[in-house]
Amino acid sequence: MKSVEEAVSGAGDASTRASDAVLAVLRRFWGFEGLRPLQLEAIQAGLDRRDSLVVMPTGGGKSLCYQVPPAVAGRTDVVVSPLIALMKDQVDALRLSGYPAAALHSGMAQMEVRDAERELAGGRHHLIFVAPERLLTPRFLDLAARLKVSSFAIDEAHCISQWGHDFRPEYRRLAELKTRFPGASIHAYTATATERVRGDIVDQLGLTDPAVLVGSFDRPNLLYRVRPKLDVNAQIAGTIRRHKGEASIVYSISRNDTERIAAYLTSEGVRAAAYHAGMEADERRRTQDRFAAEEIDVVVATVAFGMGIDRSDIRCVIHAALPKSIEAYQQETGRAGRDGLPAECVLFYSAADVIRWRNLMERSAAESATPPEVLESGKLLLEEVRRFATVVRCRHAALSAYFGETHQGASCGACDFCLGEVEGVADSTVLAQKVLSCVARVEQRFGVEHVVDVLGGASSERVRRLGHEKLSTYGLLKDLPRKTLTNLVYQLVDA
Repeated sequence: MKSVEEAVSGAGDASTRASDAVLAVLRRFWGFEGLRPLQLEAIQAGLDRRDSLVVMPTGGGKSLCYQVPPAVAGRTDVVVSPLIALMKDQVDALRLSGYPAAALHSGMAQMEVRDAERELAGGRHHLIFVAPERLLTPRFLDLAARLKVSSFAIDEAHCISQWGHDFRPEYRRLAELKTRFPGASIHAYTATATERVRGDIVDQLGLTDPAVLVGSFDRPNLLYRVRPKLDVNAQIAGTIRRHKGEASIVYSISRNDTERIAAYLTSEGVRAAAYHAGMEADERRRTQDRFAAEEIDVVVATVAFGMGIDRSDIRCVIHAALPKSIEAYQQETGRAGRDGLPAECVLFYSAADVIRWRNLMERSAAESATPPEVLESGKLLLEEVRRFATVVRCRHAALSAYFGETHQGASCGACDFCLGEVEGVADSTVLAQKVLSCVARVEQRFGVEHVVDVLGGASSERVRRLGHEKLSTYGLLKDLPRKTLTNLVYQLVDA
């Protein structure tokens, strides 16, 4: 780790004075003696009130880049954050270290909001965390004006781009900050952004001559594996057993999936719990707290889990289904091995996952009147991650190339391809295609058990009576275990 003094060596008296102040803040609140790559440059942009775009991978320490400047300058800055849970986690962690910070969000009682606003008006906090919807309300704009806010940090800034993996229309209004606060600097932070998304963030926020700081996307301590999804519960359990007693996260698409997988792992003697948006807030918090306290080893979750989780010793991240983008995959796998030690990332792939995501995207677009171009962008991102799962090449090189970075070395030595483990990922696509075709040819009128009978070439009375034994091509799957066939069909029906 480069120390602050080394990072600014020879940069002149002003930089040296700034570095002393930065180092004093680091020691006071976090006990750190140095900074990671690009942190000093990002902090300096904040101190200079120069617009910036900072792209650091998960675990790279980007939050420190907007926490340090207001503490050094003795001012109050605003942080725009998309999730209440993320705000609460960050404020709780900062207060625990003695750093004065507050949040304003819809989950607070009116008395709490008034108390927080009174404390802010008294200059008692360095940071205010707020959602984009609240930021531009007359009440908050008035508060920010009275505080003479001179710097805004936009966390998860990729949400402003329709080419990003988590576009949120409410983020587009943040462009109004430049009009409302013409003298203030804007600092955009994200863990994942392609060159196209980075350009869009700069344009949408109206950043002026920004410092663009992009860290390396490669995580050499992570071992990437992609496996065809067959009996996914058993496959997940087998992977977890390689990390017995260690922290792991399993990501899946739906709430029902998380509960089914967590129940299966529990039945196998694994200390596991589910986590999804359909649970009561207190229940989600208990699961999160138990995981942080090492009372459980595995959390099976939808994609929201992990944001703000301050646990560096996660040894395994499993995707029970295809994520919806490379960006999501990079962000979620990036929660493993944040201590720099080896960690494993396993993705179980099936073509049926692509169909599920497309259906979800189309349904969501219809319900929320999503612009066609945003829906199309989501489908293109899905196609990129499908290609990653099926194209046979070094996983580290593929991820680096996606983000515009050249991976060094002929072999990473830390992925299934470079270790010579690649096996039949494409076969799972063929199996899924056969399942889809069979479901279509029985006119989608029958349940999972009957479709499995046809696929497996069963000679049951019902199959004969309906004439489905004539679909003999599907009998070629009769050598697959019935449990595997049932799992494949269920994925399709669940879509």
